[in-house]
Amino acid sequence: MDRNFARALALVLKSEGGWSDNPADPGGATMRGVTLANFRRYVKAGATKADLKKISDAELATIYRRFYWNAVAGAELPDGIDYAVFDFAVNSGPGRAAKYLQAVVGAAQDGRIGPATLKAISARPPGTVIDELCDARLAFLKRLPSWPAFGRGWFDRLSSVRPQALLMSPVRPETAPSQDPPLLASPAAPGAAPAAAPPAVPVTPVVRHPLWRALFAILKAIFGRKPA
Repeated sequence: MDRNFARALALVLKSEGGWSDNPADPGGATMRGVTLANFRRYVKAGATKADLKKISDAELATIYRRFYWNAVAGAELPDGIDYAVFDFAVNSGPGRAAKYLQAVVGAAQDGRIGPATLKAISARPPGTVIDELCDARLAFLKRLPSWPAFGRGWFDRLSSVRPQALLMSPVRPETAPSQDPPLLASPAAPGAAPAAAPPAVPVTPVVRHPLWRALFAILKAIFGRKPA
């Protein structure tokens, strides 16, 4: 949802950090997640690294909204899914993020999130979509040649994205069927009026709050991580 852009952007920027110019990073010089190549493409042609270091908050917000959030239809995606897809887009490209989302929900993988994809998303529980998307994203990252150099950071990032996205996702109540066997009525005495039917007992819906899923994901990330 578009109301989540500011929150999602703040989380993305926290993951991206500040200045980076690691020779092993194929993205090259980067400031708060914006590469020098993209800064030259979207803001200032011929910009230097010094220019990139001085990127303003307004320029950052414009780049992230126009070329990542809008590119994955963030304003149309359900709460939580919007952030998970947005972060994926920033980290690995909007087209790839869209295709992986489409694969998760069973839509045509054309890299463009439109009505058909949104309909497929709406048919799945948001928490399930988030979990499966994060799993698929992690599997993709592990296949990259640069995983040995950057894998720990990517893993930590995804370990933060998953619970945050689950916390943002809506609660979808599920009605639990009754486990009690049906009551058999005693036979009425001859000539007696039929007994009134017992009042219906309302079934209390069991609500599975994403908070528990998020806490489980955090604990799994902390205690399930293999030592380096």
